[in-house]
Amino acid sequence: MRLGQTSIVHFTSRFLASMLGFVATIFIARFLGSETLGIYYLVLSTVSWLGIAVKMGVPSAINKRVSEGEDEAAYTIAGGTIVLALFLIVSVLTLLFREQINDYIGYPAAAAVVLFLFVNLVQSSVNSILSGQHLVHISGIFNPIRTGTRSLVQIGAILAGFQITGLFIGYTAGYALVSVLGLWIAIRHFDSISLPTVEHYRRIVSYAEYSWLGEIRSRAFNWVDVAVLGFFVSSSLVGIYTAAWNIAVFLILFGGSLSETLFPEMSSLSADDDSESVAELFEAALTYGGLILIPGLVGGTLLGEQLLRVYGEEFTQGATVLSVLIVATLIQGYQRQFTMTLDAIDRPDVSFKINAVFIGANVLLNVSLIPIFGVVGAAAATASSVAISLVIAYISLSSLVEFSVPVGEIGRQWIAAGIMGLFVYAGLWFEAEYVNLSSNIAVVLALVGLGSVVYFTTLIVISAHFRLTVDQNLPIDLPLDWT
Repeated sequence: MRLGQTSIVHFTSRFLASMLGFVATIFIARFLGSETLGIYYLVLSTVSWLGIAVKMGVPSAINKRVSEGEDEAAYTIAGGTIVLALFLIVSVLTLLFREQINDYIGYPAAAAVVLFLFVNLVQSSVNSILSGQHLVHISGIFNPIRTGTRSLVQIGAILAGFQITGLFIGYTAGYALVSVLGLWIAIRHFDSISLPTVEHYRRIVSYAEYSWLGEIRSRAFNWVDVAVLGFFVSSSLVGIYTAAWNIAVFLILFGGSLSETLFPEMSSLSADDDSESVAELFEAALTYGGLILIPGLVGGTLLGEQLLRVYGEEFTQGATVLSVLIVATLIQGYQRQFTMTLDAIDRPDVSFKINAVFIGANVLLNVSLIPIFGVVGAAAATASSVAISLVIAYISLSSLVEFSVPVGEIGRQWIAAGIMGLFVYAGLWFEAEYVNLSSNIAVVLALVGLGSVVYFTTLIVISAHFRLTVDQNLPIDLPLDWT
C-alpha cells in the first residue's frame, strides 16, 4: 500500500507539473509562434544530448548505490565529483564550437546551453540521491515546483518583452530552485558524512559504464526525432511536432512514476536475494504500466485535432503524428518497466544491450523515414524502434526472472478504454450536431472529463484487482469490496 501511495503522490506531482508546462507551452506558442517554440526545443534537444557526455550514467549509479543503504554520502560525493569534472570538459568544448552550435539552433544560444547543462546536471544528481534514499515522493513534489517556477518566470519575462531570452531565464530559475531545496533535504537524511575511497569510485564507475547507454536511450526516445527533424524540416514543423510530443509524453507520467517508485524497492530486495518479491513488484508494474496510456491512445486518436488546436490552428496538422506518438509512448511505458527491473537486479549490462539496439534502430529509422515522410516518419521511427526493444527486453528479462504477464488485467483496461471511446465519439458527434460550442478548450475539457469518468468507472466494475488496489490506497473507506 505504501508503494501505491508513493506512486500516486509522485504521479500527481508530475501530472501537475506537466499541466503547468502544458499551459506555459500554449502561452509561448500563442505569443511567440511555432518558430520560436521550435528554436527553444532545439536548444533543449542540444542540452539533452550534451547532457549524456556530462552525466555518463553517473546519476543512475548514485541512485543504485545509495539505495543499497551503505555509505550513502560517500557514494554521493564520488558521483558528484565525477560529473562536475565531466561538466567542465563539455562546457569548454561547447564554447569552443559555439558557432557551429548557434548555426544548428538558428539562434546564438551556446552560453544558454552551458547554463542549462549545469542546472540540469545538479537537479538530476539531487533527484538520484533522493530516489536512492527512498524519497521518491519528495523528488516528485519538486516537479511542479520546478515547472511552476519556470513557467511563471517565462510568462512574466515574455510579457515584459524579453522574447526567447525570457524562456532561458525561466528554465534556469526553475531548475536552480529545486536543486537547492533537494540538496538540503538529501544532506539532512544522511546518517553520517564520510569521504569516498577508491572502492566507492570503482563501484560508481562499474555501474555507470553500462547505465550511461540508458541515458542515451532516454534521450533517443525523447530527442532523436527532434534533432534529425532540425536538419530536414522548418522550425515551424519542429514546433508542431514537439507540441504533439508534449501531449503524448503527458500520458506516460504514471508509468514513469511507477518505475521510479519501484526501482529502489527492487534494488533493496535484489541486494537481499529476494527474487520472488522482485518478480511480484515487476508484475504489478506491468499491470498498471498502461493504466493511463491505453485510454490515452483511444482518446488521443479521437480528439487529436481538438487537443492540438489548443496550441493554435496551425498545430492541427499534427493530428496523425499525435496518434503515432501515443502508440510509441504506450510501448515505451511497458518497455521501461523491463529495463528498470534489469537495472534494479544489478544487470545494467543486459539493459546496455537492449538500449544499444533501440538507439541504433531509432537513429537508422529516423534518418531513413524523415526525408521521405517528414514529421510522420519521425513518429513512426520512434514507435517502431521502441517496439523492437520491447521484444528484446522481454526475452532478456524472462531468462533471468520468472514472471507472468497480467494479460487479464491489461485486457480489462482495453475493454474499459473501448467503452470510453464509444462515449467520447458520441459526445464529439453530439457537440458537432446539436451544441457546436465556440470554445475548443471547453469541448476538450468536457470530453476528456467524460472519458475519464467512463473509463475508471468501467474498470472498477469489471476488475476486482483494480477495486482492491483503489480500496487499499484511498485515505477513506469506500464500499468497493463486492466479492
